[in-house]
Amino acid sequence: MSDLPADLLRALTSAAETPRLLVTSDFDGTLAPIVNNPADARPLSNASEALVALADLDATSVALISGRALAVLRELSGAPATVQLVGSHGAEFDNGFAHPVDEALLARITAELRDIAATRPGVTVETKPASVALHVRNASPADGEAALQQARAASRSWDAHPTEGKAVVEFAVVTTDKGEAVDILREQCAATAVVFFGDDVTDEKAFRRMRGSDVGVKVGPGDTLAAYRIGSPEDVAAALEFLLEARAHR
Repeated sequence: MSDLPADLLRALTSAAETPRLLVTSDFDGTLAPIVNNPADARPLSNASEALVALADLDATSVALISGRALAVLRELSGAPATVQLVGSHGAEFDNGFAHPVDEALLARITAELRDIAATRPGVTVETKPASVALHVRNASPADGEAALQQARAASRSWDAHPTEGKAVVEFAVVTTDKGEAVDILREQCAATAVVFFGDDVTDEKAFRRMRGSDVGVKVGPGDTLAAYRIGSPEDVAAALEFLLEARAHR
């Protein structure tokens, strides 16, 4: 716990005193360490336990906002109903998508990305209800870069929303915005402060929406709009445990 930055601990202590707190987090690379096979990702047990315990506190809401499809996020996170889940980079809620899904375009993008991946070992295509992702984490550097470049070139003829991530590029056929999701959740629970943990490019949209006494925490290296930074999912778990203790004893 003492390894966490002092300024972050002060910010979390202050957030714990807010009348209505919303605690939000990305999943991969934040609650769950990055793994070679995306299907093997699981949250760290102490991080998951702290989130569930926070959700059980009075005037405290908890949500995961992930690039994963909602059904996959539900399965991998193992989160109970007390933790709200938002999939597809903030576009997919329990009651459906915030915007219409272009099924024909989705099928076209899927087919073209599969053609790109077919001749390059380690390049894989992940299909979701409103987007398709091309993963190159397990490909050689040359094959991975070639696949990404080919996908970017093909996307010029798609009316899709591209998102670059770590060893992945994703094309959505709906508008996706984790920041918009944070604002929707903020309004739903009348939060007076938000804490958000994220590690990837898409999380910057959420950091951009932080305001007032909100606490945005970047996990890992890279440029960020977040006011605070920690190094790893293990640090996220420690920060959540600290926030839980502070909130429970406010």
